[in-house]
Amino acid sequence: MPGTLFVVATPIGNLEDITIRALRVLREVGLIAAEDTRRTAGLLAHHGISTPTTSFHAHNARSRTARLLGELQEGTSIALVTDAGTPGISDPGVELVAACVEARIPVDPIPGVSAPLTAAIASGFPLDSFTILGFAPYKAKARSDFLSYISSLDGVVSFFDAPHRIRETLAEASVVFGKRPIVVGRELTKIHQEFLRGTAQSVLERLLEPKGEFTVVVGPYIERANPVELPDDATVAREFGHIANNESGGRRAALSIIAKRYGRPTREIYSAIERAKKSGEQP
Repeated sequence: MPGTLFVVATPIGNLEDITIRALRVLREVGLIAAEDTRRTAGLLAHHGISTPTTSFHAHNARSRTARLLGELQEGTSIALVTDAGTPGISDPGVELVAACVEARIPVDPIPGVSAPLTAAIASGFPLDSFTILGFAPYKAKARSDFLSYISSLDGVVSFFDAPHRIRETLAEASVVFGKRPIVVGRELTKIHQEFLRGTAQSVLERLLEPKGEFTVVVGPYIERANPVELPDDATVAREFGHIANNESGGRRAALSIIAKRYGRPTREIYSAIERAKKSGEQP
């Protein structure tokens, strides 16, 4: 009889944020597969748990999956944990879970803390539509596309960013998102937990010395007053191309200028341009 893969959520900061069930599972399994065994050792020592650990991270996931799958098939139950939060959400884990599902090995999720959900519930935004993304790309073109994609979404969106890139991301987001509200959370559940609320521009102005990992929650669009009817997609695309090629700020500024011109959300302008591209109507 195969063992069970337990996907265990662990604290994102405060070591008390772990369930009784999670602690029991970590004590009872034969092995803990951890993203960083040194960091997990601190959590285990805090709760008096002596279960052996093995590393399972982004760089060894492919080779380590085969080994862990073999142990599970032989009857050993394994707990999968990451440095913080829920495995599989911008952290290693998806590969192993998928392999277990394919091999018909039981997978048992042990729910708990998740940074995107923690920040989202503190945002005050309506969460009837909520999209969770990973880290903002560090390359300029990829980051621009990433923010434009978020701008095209109607509901609440969450993503992560690093302290050395957050100011660049917010500066670009201020152009793409305009007045769309955001909440930036840092050091979640820790002593210095902080939430900054406002627009990307207003948050940027208050973010003087970025420290710690950031979770950004982008709120839904606030409808603009007195919107003007949009012309056809090809016309929007031509206007966009003209502004992007002749004004400072490039594509990002062009998107914002057209959105303000017609009193429409940036996502609508972006969607019109994308439709023009697909139909071949963009010059």
